[in-house]
Amino acid sequence: MPFDKSKPPTNGDCQELNTRYGAPGRIVFRASDSGYPVVALANKYGTAEVSLYGGNVISYRPTGNQPVIFMPVLAQFRPGSEVHGGIPICWPWFGKCGEPGSKSHGIVRHSIMRVKSSEYSEETTEVTLTLKSSPETKALWPYDFELDFRVQLSMKLNLYLTTKNTGDVPFKYTEGFHPYFKVKDRTAVSVYGVEGCEYVDARDMSKHTQCGELKADVETDHVFTLNKHEYVLMDPGLDRAIAMVSRGNSKLVVWNPGPGNTLSDLAPDDWRKFLCVEPATLFREDGIELKPGETHELLVAIQSVPNDGSVHPRHE
Repeated sequence: MPFDKSKPPTNGDCQELNTRYGAPGRIVFRASDSGYPVVALANKYGTAEVSLYGGNVISYRPTGNQPVIFMPVLAQFRPGSEVHGGIPICWPWFGKCGEPGSKSHGIVRHSIMRVKSSEYSEETTEVTLTLKSSPETKALWPYDFELDFRVQLSMKLNLYLTTKNTGDVPFKYTEGFHPYFKVKDRTAVSVYGVEGCEYVDARDMSKHTQCGELKADVETDHVFTLNKHEYVLMDPGLDRAIAMVSRGNSKLVVWNPGPGNTLSDLAPDDWRKFLCVEPATLFREDGIELKPGETHELLVAIQSVPNDGSVHPRHE
């Protein structure tokens, strides 16, 4: 049966996806337990995998280093499920800011993305996934759009989320990347780059100013207004630094549910194994407004290196 690009891809399409977009040893589509393909990227700098379900980056491992991304053993990439791991995409609303009764963090994490393109060179390997408005998306969010998600593996993991208004009326939206970073023990890690930033504690919406680095030794749900778009997660337990540079976001969220959480795909002790550091635009008053034909790009570059104090990532 010929490959039908008008329908969401399933595991049965992996052979055709590899023929159209694959490159042996660099870009490979494989079947997954969810029923939807996963694309694996590789080069001399490391490996990464992306699920076509939600465009979730489910793994990233630089060459010679430990995995950077946390993924719960109980995660299920199935329609309607919410995966608390990887790097979910939050769009076109962050949190519970969508229509009444809508799912948290928008529609992309519950959608099947299509492959738009792939390419590789000596220095990079990348794939671009896309999601376009449809009767299904309009039932949840009544606008015409095209959303492209480019995952580029180089010395860093570069993620680009580009929104285009393809309709004839303006719309306003919020968005974010929601990385779950793997750590040895959440209670021992710190986030640098937020010193002196104002933040809202989302648990009670109280306002504060951060004094020094953020120590994630208590339940955390902080929304920072950034002074600069560079920040570092220091993990002494794994003796490494995860550095990030972002563009296109107005806020940075640092979150962990803490013990006693009721998230169905997290084991009782999983909360110790990750910290989320999320470049986002999440309040309605800060929302991004696009007129017909306009575009906006959210970017984050992630680099994991041994903790030697010399981390200065830049996106390519």
